[in-house]
Amino acid sequence: MGGFFGAVSKRDVVLDVFFGTDYHSHLGTRNAGMAIWSREHGCQRQIHSISNTPFRTKFEKDLADFKGGCCGIGCISDSDPQPLLVRSHLGLYAITTVGQINNAEQLVNTYFSDHGHQFMAMSSGKVNCTELVAALINERDSLVEGIQHMQRMIDGSMTVLLMTAKGEIIAARDQFGRLPVLIGKNADGHCVSFESFAYHKLDYANAYELGPGEIVKITAENIETLAPAKDKMKICAFLWSYYGYPNSNYEGVNVEVMRYRNGEIMARDEIVHGQLPKVDYVAGVPDSGIPHAIGYANRSGKPFARPFVKYTPTWPRSFMPSNQDVRDQVAKMKQIPVPELIEGKKLLFVDDSIVRGTQLQGTVDFLYESGAAEVHMRSACPPIMYACKYLNFSRGNSDMDLLARRTIQDLEGDDGQQHLEEYSDSHTERGQCLRKAICEKLGFDSLEYQSLDGLLEAIGIDPEKICTYCWDGKE
Repeated sequence: MGGFFGAVSKRDVVLDVFFGTDYHSHLGTRNAGMAIWSREHGCQRQIHSISNTPFRTKFEKDLADFKGGCCGIGCISDSDPQPLLVRSHLGLYAITTVGQINNAEQLVNTYFSDHGHQFMAMSSGKVNCTELVAALINERDSLVEGIQHMQRMIDGSMTVLLMTAKGEIIAARDQFGRLPVLIGKNADGHCVSFESFAYHKLDYANAYELGPGEIVKITAENIETLAPAKDKMKICAFLWSYYGYPNSNYEGVNVEVMRYRNGEIMARDEIVHGQLPKVDYVAGVPDSGIPHAIGYANRSGKPFARPFVKYTPTWPRSFMPSNQDVRDQVAKMKQIPVPELIEGKKLLFVDDSIVRGTQLQGTVDFLYESGAAEVHMRSACPPIMYACKYLNFSRGNSDMDLLARRTIQDLEGDDGQQHLEEYSDSHTERGQCLRKAICEKLGFDSLEYQSLDGLLEAIGIDPEKICTYCWDGKE
């Protein structure tokens, strides 16, 4: 997905941007960048690949070159190299984006096909989406008008952080607020961030939270609304289920607390329907599955345990390598068993979600090879039926990359794709068939998913404000 951090102050903010951006590393694994503005040196920028080296290691050596910066932005990007430096009739600015543009090629062909426009193509031949965003912004007479124009033209979702040559930051939350944008404040200035804990650790206090589609200008002294928030919000539910860091809060709901509550609701509902299996331990698939499992264990009365742990010093994120075979091998190498908690034991694991099922297959095989008697699996969210078209959560290019959709195709062919709602529901015949088929495919002794109602109950805000597209296809 990606994330960003910016700061503008009466003092040097280079270290704030460095550490604040680093605290978003859990949101992306491909590229990262920093852009710093100072009165003496203008705009300075560095971009690095972080596919195999953490953000801190890559950028530590650059800190000495970012001199006297009283304004800066940084990003973690799971897609395009950024931030970009742009010079246009709107002036010089640095820009970074998070989101997804589904009609990028159409926009390029429609709006920039004459002889007056060109784009720098990436090695894949595709246009950098941040450059496309900047080009759309530059079609208007002001940055605010340009951002609003860009938001109207794209199919997808786009949150923008922009730093001007005046040492100001303009932040624009996406049209439906699918991602949070938070502003912190201290005695010297302001910062802007996806994750509140990132600026709390830097001694900023909560100051403001942007609404859907809102655009603000941030200076050391003030926060000025340039375009008001819209009424409709569709914040991404996966921020709580998976993406968010444990101590993050979105719309007043803490991530870790939501995950405990989500696991409790799953166990509660299984008890009501008589589906709770007899197991020795409840465990979480590390790392984000663990709090869901703690909640499940607390409600079910089954002891919580960690039958295996991840070895992260060498490979902190298993999906860093681009090659699937290497990723699978890395995932296997990271799983370190605790034999005393596996051999001859009946285990129930809770994972944050089941997307493609690739690594989960390896986990199940690993557990049986380590001596498990039974392996039961629970997903802390419903079956994923639609590839995300807003934040690229599921990373696939097709709905058929998803385990649930592939399994439905195997069961019923094209006709089954007309009954996705039934397949999501464990209380229907089709729902039972889906779970049984996945159990047979991946080797589980039982499988159940959290219901959509249960997930929304765990989040606890107005369901109309939550994006559930991945599960029900509703925009």
